Amino acid sequence: MNRLSVLLLLLCPAFAAETPTPPIGQLTTPGWRYEELRRYKAPEAGQGVAVDREFFYAINNHTIGKYRKATGERVAQWEGGAGGEIIHLNAGFIRDGRLYAIHSNYPGVPMLSSLELFDPATLKHTGSHSFGRMDGSFTWLDRTTVLAAGRREERWIACFVHYGNRGAEPSRDATWTQIIAFDDAWRRTGGWALPPALIERFGGRGYSASGGGFGPGGHLYLTGHDNTELYVVTFPQAGSVLRWIATIPFPSEGQAFCWDPHEPGVLYSIIKKTKEVIVGRVTIPR
Repeated sequence: MNRLSVLLLLLCPAFAAETPTPPIGQLTTPGWRYEELRRYKAPEAGQGVAVDREFFYAINNHTIGKYRKATGERVAQWEGGAGGEIIHLNAGFIRDGRLYAIHSNYPGVPMLSSLELFDPATLKHTGSHSFGRMDGSFTWLDRTTVLAAGRREERWIACFVHYGNRGAEPSRDATWTQIIAFDDAWRRTGGWALPPALIERFGGRGYSASGGGFGPGGHLYLTGHDNTELYVVTFPQAGSVLRWIATIPFPSEGQAFCWDPHEPGVLYSIIKKTKEVIVGRVTIPR
């Protein structure tokens, strides 16, 4: 034990009771649990995955593969081509018969973002909404009900991250990441910051919240870029910083994920290194 540690023990006995934060994948909040159910190979599983009643959609930078949930058989593929208008798909989800794909120009600077629309039946590209230059790079999108002007209304909840690596903008790092609420005309109606401790937990490679979505308990679940952990946050009753309430170890190394809209608690995620889609179930305290 060094002299500084001895001095801290003498002056502050509470120092002796402190324990270091558990390593990545070992920080477990009691009562929160992940159970893996099955895995599928999917060459497109490099950035994220979307899911509907019968199929899942593995997503990479400019490719999407459509697979049967029951068998893992690929039934369709969309290929945008390197060097095309679609550069870096980050995530996706299915809603009202549309596949919403989140897109950015990462690692390009200045950051540019758009929402790309596909027909999930055919994987045909059907539309685009450009955010253009935003304060951050678009990584994920979901929809939920929030309290707005004293009424409960549906809002799009989007994440625009900042990086501390080759995709960084001047004088910005991951602490500048923001969660934004939009109405149906894509007008900003609210915004929140991530807890500093969670940004620190994401690690030192300069990445931020690669995945996000609303799941069991109505909570917002997040992933980083590399950590085999699922983070649970809630909206604050006052102020602008989300509350980090739980951490659940799971096998996926960050990246985007998607909750199955037809099987409550079932989560589809990916392992980028092995190009696999992982299906698991999350249970929470009652």
